[in-house]
Amino acid sequence: MSELDPERPIIIKKKKVVSGGGHHGGAWKVAYADFVTAMMAFFMLMWLLNATTEQQRNGLADYFSPNIPITRVSGGGDGAFGGDDVFSENSVAQEGTGATDARPTDGRQNLGTVGAELVDEALEQRVMDRIGEALAEAGGDSALVELILDHVQTRVTDEGLVIEIFSRPDAMLFDEAGTPVFWLPQLTAVLTGLFATVTNQIAVEAHVPTEPLIRRSEDRLVLSTDRAMYMRNLLEGAGLEDERIDRITGHGDRNPIMEDPISVRNDRLEVILLRGIY
Repeated sequence: MSELDPERPIIIKKKKVVSGGGHHGGAWKVAYADFVTAMMAFFMLMWLLNATTEQQRNGLADYFSPNIPITRVSGGGDGAFGGDDVFSENSVAQEGTGATDARPTDGRQNLGTVGAELVDEALEQRVMDRIGEALAEAGGDSALVELILDHVQTRVTDEGLVIEIFSRPDAMLFDEAGTPVFWLPQLTAVLTGLFATVTNQIAVEAHVPTEPLIRRSEDRLVLSTDRAMYMRNLLEGAGLEDERIDRITGHGDRNPIMEDPISVRNDRLEVILLRGIY
């Protein structure tokens, strides 16, 4: 055999031996598990969005937020005050220990704290139903109960539960001489009975419509303040404790509820069941 040419490339062949049935690696299993987990989380998210209310979703969002502590402001309760009813709280996330619905603490008897989103039409309807039932039980006939309820609306705000008693074009709360309607003391007695089931403070506010220039006489602020004081006297006369009255406010014609400032709908009394622990 001749001597090898030093410039000739040397080719080395390696034979790869593959034995059947060996281990092929498990990276695909990890990727598949991640995919299944992601899909499960996605479908759970879709279910939560469909099965929960806006208040409950806010509670869940706050729970998983690292910057927001868990408080009763958005504990996920289905009521406007974080509970089932305006008069009995049943919030999911609450402060304190050792309390139940049957034996609540003093703090749980209150209706919540400022800042929660308070849109709950069902709650407002329950309050109106309870007012109607209480009026009927107080001896009022059905026509009188319907008449009173035509002048009453409730709404829930950041401040608390607002019970609004307002004038109608054909039925004013006060006549020109300042005499109130005959059923106002009866309604006040019913409200006082409902307020006796909670410990929250009460605010009384009065509003009056703007008078046309040709009829302008008494100062609107003085008139509204007098009416707020009258409502306070009715509440206290019906048995509400004086220390539960947090404030009395006469707004005059400064905060009309209608665009037309002289509308009789702006003539109203507001009794507010305030939030917070006192």
